[in-house]
Amino acid sequence: MTQLLIYKSAVPISRARHGDCHVEVGADYAFTGDVNSVPLMAVEFPQAASEYAIVFAGPDGELMPAVILGIRGNENLFLSDKNHDWQAKYIPAFIRRYPFVFSRNDDRFVLCIDEAYPGLNREGRGAALFDAEGKPSPYVDNVLKFLQEFQAQFLRTQAFCRKLKELDLLEPMQAQVVMGSGSRIALGGFMAVSRTKLKALPGEKLAELAATDELELLYLHLQSMRNFEGLKDRLEHALEAGKDAEPQEEAAPAAEDADATTVH
Repeated sequence: MTQLLIYKSAVPISRARHGDCHVEVGADYAFTGDVNSVPLMAVEFPQAASEYAIVFAGPDGELMPAVILGIRGNENLFLSDKNHDWQAKYIPAFIRRYPFVFSRNDDRFVLCIDEAYPGLNREGRGAALFDAEGKPSPYVDNVLKFLQEFQAQFLRTQAFCRKLKELDLLEPMQAQVVMGSGSRIALGGFMAVSRTKLKALPGEKLAELAATDELELLYLHLQSMRNFEGLKDRLEHALEAGKDAEPQEEAAPAAEDADATTVH
């Protein structure tokens, strides 16, 4: 899963290029309209598990937790069609950090901004990026602190995922959503913790996971899978509102060893 999922034109912030720029941040999340999942940090599981289905996705060496935002590709069911506001109590940090992001330059992290963000302007709307002396503004200082904490949590989450792989707890999974008309939508390409493998772990391994609070994260993840039902309801509501035509039945991914969660 690419970490630049919602970014169109991220460039390093500099006084020469952005010295007179301001950022107007509002409640318009239209920039998330074409994504059906975003990365989630492990520390966010307690807040996110009650509203989102949390899965694990990405290439083998870059496996990360993610929240499912839509059942179909390029569809965010948590975005209102009218005002583009976010229709959930908790908003993942990956989304809240936008339009800012770190890029890596050798051993340094460079603060970047998506110049495609509509709130970036030279008309004085919102917070300035630089003060009168040409130094980063207090607003930028706060952004830096947020992104530094995000990066620290990203590294911790990577370590958490490595541990799950070492313990061989993850298995391919697919969700099969049955619509009111009887048509089916299959959502695959992600992994989930196997309850069977988790229960079979030796006592000392379970104790290690409990001591680091990682066992709690695993059960939050498993509990969150029930939220696929809420996704189905959101899609049904969108279809009833005339947002789109009802999808045709889709074949499930060919994965004989994949667990399946069916939502009726």
